[in-house]
Amino acid sequence: MNTVIKRISEIEDAASAIMEGANASKKAFAQEMEERTREFDRDLEERTDQGIEEFRKRMESEMSHKQKQQSAKAEELLRRMEQNFEECHSQYVNTLFGMLTGE
Repeated sequence: MNTVIKRISEIEDAASAIMEGANASKKAFAQEMEERTREFDRDLEERTDQGIEEFRKRMESEMSHKQKQQSAKAEELLRRMEQNFEECHSQYVNTLFGMLTGE
C-alpha cells in the first residue's frame, strides 16, 4: 500500500512539474506575443506615419502646382484685359460718351 501511495505521490510530483513547466512556457509565450504585438504596432504606426507624410507632401506639391497654374492664368487674363483696354479705350470712351449724351 505504501508503494502505491509512494507511486501516486511520484506521479503527482511529476504532474505538478509538468504543469509548472507548461505554465512557465505559457507565460514565456504570452510575453513573446506581447512583444511581437508591440513591435507590430510600432511598425504599423511608423509605416502609417510615413504614408501620411508622403500623401501630405504629394498634396502640397499638387496644390502648389495648381496654385502656380491659376496664378499664371490670372496674370494672362489681366495682361489681355490691359491690352484690350489699351487698344480699345478710345472706342469705349466714345461709346460711353454717346450713351450719356444720347447720341
